[in-house]
Amino acid sequence: MAFGWIDEQADARRRAGLVRTLRPRPADSPLLDLASNDYLGLARHPEVTEGAAAAARTWGGGATGSRLVTGTTALHRELEDELARFCGFEAALVLSSGYAANLAAVTALAPHGSLIVSDTGNHASLIDGCRLARAGTQVVAHADPDAVRKALGTHGGQAVLVSDTVFSVDGDAAPLARHAEVCREHGAGLVLDDAHGLGVLGDGGRGAPHAAGLAGADDVVVTVTLSKSLGSQGGAVLGPARVIDHLVNTARTFIFDTGLAPAAAGAALAALRLLRREPERAARARAVAAELHARLSGAGLRAVRPDAAVVSVCAPSPEQAVRWAADCRAAGLAVGCFRPPSVPDGISRLRLTARADLSGAQIERAVRVIGETRP
Repeated sequence: MAFGWIDEQADARRRAGLVRTLRPRPADSPLLDLASNDYLGLARHPEVTEGAAAAARTWGGGATGSRLVTGTTALHRELEDELARFCGFEAALVLSSGYAANLAAVTALAPHGSLIVSDTGNHASLIDGCRLARAGTQVVAHADPDAVRKALGTHGGQAVLVSDTVFSVDGDAAPLARHAEVCREHGAGLVLDDAHGLGVLGDGGRGAPHAAGLAGADDVVVTVTLSKSLGSQGGAVLGPARVIDHLVNTARTFIFDTGLAPAAAGAALAALRLLRREPERAARARAVAAELHARLSGAGLRAVRPDAAVVSVCAPSPEQAVRWAADCRAAGLAVGCFRPPSVPDGISRLRLTARADLSGAQIERAVRVIGETRP
């Protein structure tokens, strides 16, 4: 029977406790949200939603075509210019998602005969970029510059290191300065996914590369998403102008994809301007994460110290992690639940995202619910 193997895989997932389901949320959920990636609490900010609405009224509901045909508006260019200036790079290119931005950067900057060195903890979009690129790939130990040095030493040609700046599972940060030093020893490029750093790390939320002194370097390319701290949707690649020009001409997820919807571009631009005006939001997100970690650890839970706004709490098993998250939801708290194969080390977790707009009372409530529902 066609696709009969799907039933076998579904049965295996059920037995392993790894079934995933969609759960539509209402517009006004009563749950306390520690599951989304809305780090700065901007997704519903009046300025951001009005930015989306105004863009839709002006430009329409969709981009109408690929960026190279009809999908580029003056709004897209404005967003690219302001995003590049804010993060400290020469140029930027906006794509329809952060996933598309990672595929574009990795595949376009790793031609046949080159080497990609990839951190074992990288996001799936970076991993898929490595798989699609024509380069060879060496996966190295997590956040280990010496492993990167060893891998680069095995290859005499063009090479690039690909890494998250802040890893999405535990919220730990990559050693960016040391990675850059190793890459420069070997003449290798550095491609960094700053999805979880933009808006949280660096001066006023300018991102982890900016904080590490790498912004604007001619050997550094950064990808970001507009769907986390900026509360919108879409992605971008930041880097030297010649790299961005190269992506315009070669990156398939840019050339053959419909441009980002104007409403999303308008929302992201409004959020970026708000962050520039209120830089304290970045520090507040980090402070909330630190407080969550301290309170959870004080309650005897095994929580990972956050380097940005992600706090993870280890669970005994996939099944218990699912039940724990469900019990939290029943008690009015939404939390993320990460299980294999989403976690490279096989350890299931509750994943909490700190938000700059959380109050002290909400933090206390979240910690209480997680503690009371622990397996």
